[in-house]
Parts: sequence; C-alpha cells; structure tokens
Amino acid sequence: MKTTQMKKFAVLAIALSLIGGVAFAPASLAAAPTRSISVNAEGTVKVTPDAVRMSATATMVSASNKEALAATAKTAAAVRAALLDNGVTNSNIATQSITSYPEYSYTPDGGSKLIGYRASQSFVVTIKNAANAGAVVDAVVAAGGDNLQITGVSPFVLDSSKASLSARTVAVKNARAKALSYAKLLGVKLGRVITLTETNGPSAYPIMSMAKDSVGNTVIDLGQQDVTVSISVKWAIN
Repeated sequence: MKTTQMKKFAVLAIALSLIGGVAFAPASLAAAPTRSISVNAEGTVKVTPDAVRMSATATMVSASNKEALAATAKTAAAVRAALLDNGVTNSNIATQSITSYPEYSYTPDGGSKLIGYRASQSFVVTIKNAANAGAVVDAVVAAGGDNLQITGVSPFVLDSSKASLSARTVAVKNARAKALSYAKLLGVKLGRVITLTETNGPSAYPIMSMAKDSVGNTVIDLGQQDVTVSISVKWAIN
C-alpha cells in the first residue's frame, strides 16, 4: 500500500513539474532588447540681437546718509525721466539695488578720515528698440551727469523663438547625419526614433561693442549672436 501511494505522489510531482515548466517558458523566451544607436548633436544659427540691456548707477557723496540718499534719488529721477522720454517704458526699468555707507580717505600712516556718505541706486534697463540704444545711453548720461555711471551695455536676443526653431532643425539634421554615418560603419540600417531629448535649452552668446560716431553720438554695435540647441537622439537599428 505504501509503495503504491509513493508511486502516485511521484507521478503527480512530475506532472506538476512539467506544467510549471510550460507555464514559465514565456519568461525565459522574453524578447531581446532593441538594438540602437545614440548620438549627441548641436544646431547653431546666427541672429542679430533685437534688444539691449543697460546697467547704470546713480551715486552721490554727501555729509549725511539722508542727504546722500536724497541727492541720489534726484539723479535717479532725472535718469528715469530721460528713459521714459526716449521710449523706454516703466516695466523695462528695474532697480537692482540701493545702498548707503560711510566713505573714508586713508592716510599713509594707516589712519582714516570720514569724508561723507555715499549713496547709490543701480538700475537694469531693457531697451527693446535696439536701434535707439545709443541715443538712450546719451540721454541718461546727459540727465545724470557726473553722478551717473554706465556699468554695462549688452545686446541680446529678446525673442529667440524663431531662431531656436531653426537651431532645432539644424540639430536634428546633424544628429541624423551622424547616426547614418555610424550605421554605415556598422553595416546596419536606421529604424525608428526611440527617444529625442533636448539636453539644454537654447543659448545665446552675446558680443558687446560700444563706440562714438563722427559727431560724438554713442553707437551700439549689435553684431550677431549664436543661438544653439543641443539634443540627444536614439535610433533603433535593423
């Protein structure tokens, strides 16, 4: 009796083993990963800047903090008025900082003497009419006089959407050419695109130049800037 029961259990175990083997067979026969080629590429187009960013600081030294701030505010108001008169709107004029601190003169023996208090108000101005930027610079200098410092003038691309689209087109073209070159070397053919990633956003590289014309008017040379898009593309290969 015991021998017969053991034979039945053995037959049942073998049957379950076979069933289990059939049930799990698809897992062992899973499809192989898709073969692919991945490349990185850039697309760059040149574009003429359509705006200018100007940084300026109104500054004044007076006997007290209050007087220095008041004198600086007067210069800043004159600068602001000159900007508005030359087509720059309030929304494109931003105060970057206001400071006030004691200013000293130093003697050779290491001593110091208080000469007053220096107050400053710094602006960042966006001039959307790039062709008028030189006239705007001259106007604010005339308004601020010796109490105004121009600390920076930089042409830049205000609206880079069209240039970015062109740069993306060039980037995709360059990526495909590179992938086709690798496919030819490997003796394979490109299939569908699996992924495309823009590895960084469009970037523009500014070039600044400022000079005077023959009659002494400030001229901002806009030059050209590169708008660049970088991508990474993966193709299936056959």
